[in-house]
Amino acid sequence: MEAKVTLDAIYAPSEEVVSRDIEGELIIVPLASGVGGAEDETDAIFTLNETGRAIWDRLAQGSQRSLRDVVVELAAEFEAAESEIEADVLGLVGELVKRNMLVEVSGV
Repeated sequence: MEAKVTLDAIYAPSEEVVSRDIEGELIIVPLASGVGGAEDETDAIFTLNETGRAIWDRLAQGSQRSLRDVVVELAAEFEAAESEIEADVLGLVGELVKRNMLVEVSGV
């Protein structure tokens, strides 16, 4: 059964991935097979756009922010409605959790 991503939980990058900035693009690379959710290993590499990178950077800082905190911060930074940012955060985190690139480290 797939884990449900919640706004009150805290997520962090899996120890099974590394992220690198290559020419201004953030790339997430699995270190082990089975991470990334793709049968073809070349498809397992994941790149993030500006919004995705902003989300990833906050989760990768190790500051124990809940997704709700990330939503509030990003809404202020991008001057966007929290509901729009919330949808982006939940969508990306859900996909990265499904691919074992993010893991839940705490939750309520």
